[in-house]
Amino acid sequence: MPIGAWTAPDLTLVTAGDRRLAVIGRTRLDPDTVARALGRARGPHDLDAVARALPGGVHLSVSFDGRTRSQGSVSTARQLFLARVDGITVAATTPRPLAALTGAVLDEASLALQLVNPVVPWPLALRTLWTGVSQLPSGHWLETSPDGTHRTVPWWQPPAAELPLDEAADRLREALREALAVRAGASDGIGADLSGGLDSTSLCFLASEAGARLLTHHWRPRDRGNDDTVWARRAADLLPYARHKVFEAHEAPGWFARQDDPDGLRDDAEGLSAWNRNRTQMEHLARLDAADGCDVHLIGLGGDELFGVIPTYLWTLVRRSPLLGLRVVRRHRAVNRWRAGATLRGLTDRSSFARSLAQAADLLQAPQRGAFEPALGWGFAPRLPSWATPDAVGTVRRLMREAADGDPAPLGPDRLTHQILELTVLAGCTLRQMRLGLAPFGVEWDAPYLDDRVVEAALSVRVQDRVTHGRYKPVLGAALRGVVPEEILQRRSKGEYTAEVYDGMRRNRRFLLGLCDDLRLSRLGLVDADRLRAALLALGPESRHVNPFYNTLAQEVWLRSPSAAADPAELPAGEAR
Repeated sequence: MPIGAWTAPDLTLVTAGDRRLAVIGRTRLDPDTVARALGRARGPHDLDAVARALPGGVHLSVSFDGRTRSQGSVSTARQLFLARVDGITVAATTPRPLAALTGAVLDEASLALQLVNPVVPWPLALRTLWTGVSQLPSGHWLETSPDGTHRTVPWWQPPAAELPLDEAADRLREALREALAVRAGASDGIGADLSGGLDSTSLCFLASEAGARLLTHHWRPRDRGNDDTVWARRAADLLPYARHKVFEAHEAPGWFARQDDPDGLRDDAEGLSAWNRNRTQMEHLARLDAADGCDVHLIGLGGDELFGVIPTYLWTLVRRSPLLGLRVVRRHRAVNRWRAGATLRGLTDRSSFARSLAQAADLLQAPQRGAFEPALGWGFAPRLPSWATPDAVGTVRRLMREAADGDPAPLGPDRLTHQILELTVLAGCTLRQMRLGLAPFGVEWDAPYLDDRVVEAALSVRVQDRVTHGRYKPVLGAALRGVVPEEILQRRSKGEYTAEVYDGMRRNRRFLLGLCDDLRLSRLGLVDADRLRAALLALGPESRHVNPFYNTLAQEVWLRSPSAAADPAELPAGEAR
């Protein structure tokens, strides 16, 4: 059973004789119903229905006749890490205590993987930065036996994408309403992003409907062509019972700013993802939330991953509905100016997931995919930046080939479902790291789109209904009709924040270049400091030119932090449980 300290809203205990069930996180359940299910169960497998019915994002742990069943969420926003300590399997919600117990050191191969852009490919994304510490696979639970051994058991798989839009929208609406209800019912106050985009704006209306004491935050974008503020203002006017704070662009701590930690509050033992680039801004919001009495902060993470347009949906659509698929492909070709040959090759490719991973290993140093070539494969064309050393390239290539040789299963039965889940797991990892890193401020970062029930509902819609000509995110829009005012749902544009990236890199150029003078990644043989410095001095004009910097700079800053340099046992407690 879990060992740790939680506040009352975050821990629910149910007993049935000698059996115990603990749910950690804000949720809602009927203790009597769960107790009956726990008492009747013939084994841990029989509790799948209980796990599937829980709203919110939670950890579940069951003590069952000498065995335990423990699990997090499908997105891994709630996750378990594992290690063997004196022959006994020990699990924790962060790697820090496990690294301390085992004396783990940094895994340099995993650091090399973190240089990959745009994302570390599945299943290598599950590797931790600490030797001897692993993660529970998505959709699995951990069974531990009295002798200290363990096994991982698959329990969840994506639903068949077969529901028409109206039916899927009803399920999604119900899941989102309950997700916000359990958070509002257990919170003194909720802070929330109100960027003006559909994802964060919808959460604000759902939270208001659930009766939350709501405080929204909006940063005016630097790009005058970004109309997010116009839409955020409209939404705020339609949320009369919420309080709203608006900040000018110059008030925002710059992206890529130097991150001082004089009080030693930060606990980033899991490592940092690219969210590190605007960490100072989020810490500023956390302080404002805490001062206002809010203990939760909502972000729209997961909305783009579940409801946005992924070109691979064309590959799946053509196989589900060939005539419709070909018509939609022609429209996408015209809008995006895709080359006919590249489009045809992508649509007719039948490579297995393993073969695709092996092929990607050979292309790590190839030029980025051209603007007129559609991305219709299993993965996201992983690339290493020009400043990666030959040793780093060789390490990543070896790891990818070894993974491919193991014939790994994709996350879903087709390319679209796999990519949606791959992005969802990446978003879950990002949220997990943000939650841990910002925990010292007393405010929990949360993303309801990453709840299991929401993910299931989003995946259940028919492929042909995921994208509708002339409608933005039609699945989410249909689900929120009647909750979010129609004039907000009619928005067709989407804010773009490349201006913040360039401004932050310009304002903090001296700091970023200073990193290259004594680069930790260079000491490890993973990055050529001179090439990185030259790249920083010659930024390209498009967002794709700066994207490769995110992971490199995040890892370099993390390697200089106490979380990477100190004995893990000496790190602050954070929220490890």
